[in-house]
Amino acid sequence: MKVAVLGASGRAGSEITKELAARGHEVLAIARKPETIPQHPGVTPRAGDAAAPEALADLIRGSDAVISALHFDVPAETLLSALKLAGVSRLLVTGGAASLEVAPGKRVIDDPAFPEEWKGMALGGIAFLDALRSETETDWTYFSPAALLFEGPRLGTYRSGTDQLVTDADGESKISFADYAIAMVDELEQHRHSRARFTAAY
Repeated sequence: MKVAVLGASGRAGSEITKELAARGHEVLAIARKPETIPQHPGVTPRAGDAAAPEALADLIRGSDAVISALHFDVPAETLLSALKLAGVSRLLVTGGAASLEVAPGKRVIDDPAFPEEWKGMALGGIAFLDALRSETETDWTYFSPAALLFEGPRLGTYRSGTDQLVTDADGESKISFADYAIAMVDELEQHRHSRARFTAAY
């Protein structure tokens, strides 16, 4: 596939770009500073700003899918408008874990111990997901990571879920960026969560 990755220089974006390239996909890696994008065969770095939908549409036109590994400072509506202008029908989003349920009706963000300094970005991710849920044209997928997303080894294994936080036998929810990337590219290829959210953890 020809895949455009937004935020390709970040921790999640760079691992997703690496995983796509390793599987033989043609990657258009987009970042504000393309010189910081790691080099891999089959990866073309390009400068781009997702906050400028018309310019972004010109970049991503002809792609089979767009994977966004951006923070949530660009609204869902802006990103969706770029895809529609470009005629790209599929969007996969690196989401947040804050909206996952830890019990019926109780989300990660509802825990009194949820760090106050994380709430701004977490609420941005929740708003982004809410906007996607009302989208009927673009085939979107929102991928919430485990509660802890860390730099670590590529184990090649994970367990997936939908709207509930996935935890291990010790009650921990975690996954490395490398294995998060595997789950993202698996979803791209297998297309199991159309217009839906899913999650993955060890």
